[in-house]
Amino acid sequence: MTPRCDYLLRFEPLFRRYLWGGRRLGTMLGKAIGAGDDYAESWEIVDHGADQSVVLNGPLAGRTLGDLVREQPAALLGDGVTTESFPLLFKFLDCNRTLSVQVHPNDEQGAQLDPPDLGKTEAWVVIAADPGSKIYAGLKPGVTAEQLAATIAAGHCETCLHEFEARVGDCVFIPAGTVHALGAGLVIAEIQQASDTTFRLHDWNRVDAAGNPRQLHVDESLATIDYTRGAVAPQQPAAHEAGRERLVECDKFLLDRVSIAAGSGATLGGGDSFHLLAVLAGAVEVTAGGRKEVLKAGETALLPAAVETAPVLAREAALLLDISLPG
Repeated sequence: MTPRCDYLLRFEPLFRRYLWGGRRLGTMLGKAIGAGDDYAESWEIVDHGADQSVVLNGPLAGRTLGDLVREQPAALLGDGVTTESFPLLFKFLDCNRTLSVQVHPNDEQGAQLDPPDLGKTEAWVVIAADPGSKIYAGLKPGVTAEQLAATIAAGHCETCLHEFEARVGDCVFIPAGTVHALGAGLVIAEIQQASDTTFRLHDWNRVDAAGNPRQLHVDESLATIDYTRGAVAPQQPAAHEAGRERLVECDKFLLDRVSIAAGSGATLGGGDSFHLLAVLAGAVEVTAGGRKEVLKAGETALLPAAVETAPVLAREAALLLDISLPG
């Protein structure tokens, strides 16, 4: 019999290496990366086809997140949640170089792909930002599909993009259909729907060592963009409870930021939902299912819905993200 999914679950990260990556997943977030300077993403919690988070701790060690969704959906996700896979994907990104300009489909558009996929609504929280680092989010007012297509053909897509200088702590909400790009010098925590569908609109005219550009998906991008979205600014946090602020509330996820003073406590969990926890600073001790786990900066874990509440003690002044499903 499979052990019950009723304690804090920790997972082995999956790394992605791309030309825009660097070393800060290791030097800043403590990830066990290897040699090389192109470590771009650490997929912390994922259940998407062959990409599977594997439990590291406790009686369920060795089980994949997909296994748990199939075997114990109510205990993991909450009563009434019907899904064939875990609905969200959490990752850290090291943007050593500027990423391509991208857009993601919504659920309806994703369902028409071959193979079908979810749409991709996402949100970013800026962990580190070099001076002058930019975020590109949304189109400038009045930009049409025809204007955007013309600037892409001319190699000047950025003239249509809204941009701003990123600050540590900024949260940027990117619904499906929003044109976006992360600039060089950023380290980002990202929560998104569990989709890996990206249409690349522009890649800053870069070429590889052989002089070849990366593949673009201009027609697909132009057909996917929500031209009513306009320019996107950082979210305005809303006070939610003592020490907790709501960064994003949408139909795909709730994103809160929680501050706990050193030596102080808090309670996480509840709402008949899982809670995905990511520590951005400090260290916390979480007690759940009779087990204690210490999470440090750069570490993540999943609190199943079966754990109604979990006491948390800050061993150091801590800042963490708490992500759950909307009721």
